[in-house]
Amino acid sequence: ADDISLHAGIFGAEMWTEEMRNSLEEKLGITAHNIYGLTELMGPGVSTECEYQTGLHIQEDHFYPEIIDSETGETLEDGQKGELVLTNLTREGMPVIRFRTKDITALRRDECPCGRTTVRMDRITGRSDDMLKIKGVMVYPSQIEAAILQIEGLTANYQIHVSRPKTLDEIEVKVETSPEVFSDEMKKIEEFERRIARKIQSAIGISVDVTLVEPESLPRSEGKAIRVIDERNFD
Repeated sequence: ADDISLHAGIFGAEMWTEEMRNSLEEKLGITAHNIYGLTELMGPGVSTECEYQTGLHIQEDHFYPEIIDSETGETLEDGQKGELVLTNLTREGMPVIRFRTKDITALRRDECPCGRTTVRMDRITGRSDDMLKIKGVMVYPSQIEAAILQIEGLTANYQIHVSRPKTLDEIEVKVETSPEVFSDEMKKIEEFERRIARKIQSAIGISVDVTLVEPESLPRSEGKAIRVIDERNFD
């Protein structure tokens, strides 16, 4: 951080958590701001955080935002979490009307300390097409990621495996560790796995199995990261 002359960074494209923000700010010595956008509408710039980081201000002179229930299509009230729907207001050539983003958030109209009066959206917490229903509980990968990032010795690289070998769903979370952790003896690793499993269970409300894997061992992909492998057969 001592060699970096940057004071602020703007981060988007992938979902990221407050734990990731704290890590970026601590390690790089910058202020990390969130930004949101979609290629289908305009690209980056649909909404951005102000200096107070109390949500992302939507550019309401260009976009009309709504929140709906992903399953019923019902419009939800401010403060209720659901799927973000956006409409172009100023695009003339090919306006997009009520575009379903599949991103999960909520709208806020309370006063922001910065003085701006535009509606704000919360940090994206998941996607409606990423949401998993496991043992009757709605689970978002971002919930698991937030729990993982609170534990020292783990990286942000993980993969969620969901299966149904018999009649009940099972969930396994594979997480890459730091080189130091993976070099520990097996007993310590097993104890660490159990501690992580308890942390994740506290976050999502259901029990999970955790497997620690060596650094750089989980598959990488170009573009959006593939976090979930759902092997259940619903036929």
